Amino acid sequence: MTLVNIRKRAFTVETTHHEHGPPPSKPLRLAAASAVITNPFAGTYQEDLMPFMAELRNLGRLLAEELVNYFGKESVEVYSKAVIVGLNGEMEHGAVWHEAGGWAMREALGQPKAMVPANKAVASAGYRLMVPVHYIHASYVRSHFNSFEVGIQDAPKADEILFSLVMGDGGRVHSRLGGLLKEEAIGNDGLR
Repeated sequence: MTLVNIRKRAFTVETTHHEHGPPPSKPLRLAAASAVITNPFAGTYQEDLMPFMAELRNLGRLLAEELVNYFGKESVEVYSKAVIVGLNGEMEHGAVWHEAGGWAMREALGQPKAMVPANKAVASAGYRLMVPVHYIHASYVRSHFNSFEVGIQDAPKADEILFSLVMGDGGRVHSRLGGLLKEEAIGNDGLR
């Protein structure tokens, strides 16, 4: 029996052409690949969540590959992950995505070193979650600190979980606040 039963998938793209200044050389694209699944542990307490986390790696791989196919592996500069657990679940049911979703993105992108930022919540259907993103090779690249909204109008239902992965192809449009530049980042430690 599988622990991952998908009800719905979504792919959302946001393209920013300018931020009241001159148009950038290329628009900024951010995208989320999402899946809504039945929460196999809704309304119960399950001591061992490790098999669920392991099985979610396949879902992570599916969503990560969808994003990489959209952007092209070499174009991805930012990433993140998100979970919204329905009200009959618990935060720990979503925390399994830290390993499964993060692992899948690292595998799809050639093992970047920066920590994959995340956000998660237990909420009702239609809840929208702001997710932080940053540069995939060095977390302290200030120009790439940004956020993206994830959510689906009818999800998650009380006995569901919405899992999302987010990627983008650049930093903020018109970034001009100093700090470590992408071109200066070494990325050996995932920080600088």
